[in-house]
Amino acid sequence: MNLKKILAGLEGIKAKGEIDKEVTTIEKDSRNVVEGSMFFAIKGFSADGTQYISSAIEKGAKVILVDEETDIRTINLPADVTLLVVPDARYAMAICACNFYDNPSRKVKLIGVTGTKGKTTTTYMIKEILQKQGIKTGLIGTIAVYSGEKKIIDSDRTTPESIELQEYLAQMVEDGCEAVVMEVSSQSLKLNRVAGCEFDIAVFTNFSEDHISPKEHPDMQDYFNSKLKLFKMCKCGFVNVDDLQVCKVPKLVPECDIKTYGIDNTCNLLAKDITITNSYVDFKVKIGERNERVKVGIPGRFSVYNSLAAINVATKLGCSVDSIKEALLEVRVPGRSELVNNSKELTIMIDYAHSPESLENILNAVKSYTRGRVISVFGCGGDRDTAKRPIMGEISGRIADFTIITSDNPRTEEPQSIVDEIETGIKKTKGKYECIVDRIEAIKYAINMASKKDIIVLAGKGHEPYQEINGVKYPFDERIIVNQIIKGEI
Repeated sequence: MNLKKILAGLEGIKAKGEIDKEVTTIEKDSRNVVEGSMFFAIKGFSADGTQYISSAIEKGAKVILVDEETDIRTINLPADVTLLVVPDARYAMAICACNFYDNPSRKVKLIGVTGTKGKTTTTYMIKEILQKQGIKTGLIGTIAVYSGEKKIIDSDRTTPESIELQEYLAQMVEDGCEAVVMEVSSQSLKLNRVAGCEFDIAVFTNFSEDHISPKEHPDMQDYFNSKLKLFKMCKCGFVNVDDLQVCKVPKLVPECDIKTYGIDNTCNLLAKDITITNSYVDFKVKIGERNERVKVGIPGRFSVYNSLAAINVATKLGCSVDSIKEALLEVRVPGRSELVNNSKELTIMIDYAHSPESLENILNAVKSYTRGRVISVFGCGGDRDTAKRPIMGEISGRIADFTIITSDNPRTEEPQSIVDEIETGIKKTKGKYECIVDRIEAIKYAINMASKKDIIVLAGKGHEPYQEINGVKYPFDERIIVNQIIKGEI
């Protein structure tokens, strides 16, 4: 593609060299550069792309893009290489990616779902309903990227970098997808990964303490403002009116047509007469002109909220009541309230809960229907918000009958230090607990103490099939580990 077309819509570009030239690929990783590539030298949290400019040129890059803070005097530029200097390299990369892949988001109904928790389940619900209606739908999120029923790739982050994102969207368009539902993280909005995307519908599930760290958001206001950007990028949206922060969104973004949903407060879509069991939740809701009884195969009050968001989107896109009801009954999400089948017939649930509110929600949900004890096994990730650690310890100590504090993804931190910080919170309660840093040993301890009346909640890892330690991801699938422990294999 011609470089001029790739740069369409960008302002404030300073160029050194020819801009009327062909570009073969666009890359942010110098290792992927080939002859004729355009290389974006992005300064990230762990790597500085400007250090790889020479390597990219050696591999055949003919266009280099940097931001204004880059010292271009240090760049040894051959005569046939064009240098572009822009105010914001990440934003420029996103717009260039949209142009390079022929703006695929304009060719589908693009639905963005943001919020502290519930994004994954809500996107799966929306996809299931649309597919049931006969609308081929792509999905981009925390677990994987799907084009219809075909899995493209397992995800390593909630929202991909802009180049990969546009490539996935283009593939979905080529595959015949009419709609795409995407988890949109606060980081992706803050770092302009989704810049240039044309969203049709936005959803804001809820908002609570999470992602506050040097590598994420400095404070809650920055976190909220980042999420708010999604509603400034779309035509209409749906928000959870029961959330004290989210309910402010309609007034903050008046240019977006925003409707509300909830359980406790007056709203456009209200759930009533809720019944929660250990295997499902059902409720009454008005869809169109009729009151319908909707049953969802994922238990918990939070499932009602996620379902309401999905119903709103589905109704907006013309889905029938039958499609909505059938899909919500059948939908299952890996690592979200997922029960692990095992030969001991113990009730063992895997859940991705890794924030204070999500841990509180899942523990309260299972507490309401468990005949025996709630045994909570959880840790906190390293290199992430440290303030939530004692809070989560206190929550588990207060709700669970027994807690085992253990390791999650320690990353570059010392696992014992993280466990110690969680323990300071649980000490404020009368809750019984043990600290077992090795997560396999912690799970083993829980299984050995449990009876068939109890429920073990393995929180934090969810769908993740790995444990990250010092930059290395080791295999760690809790479904497999549970059964290996029960069989005496580990």
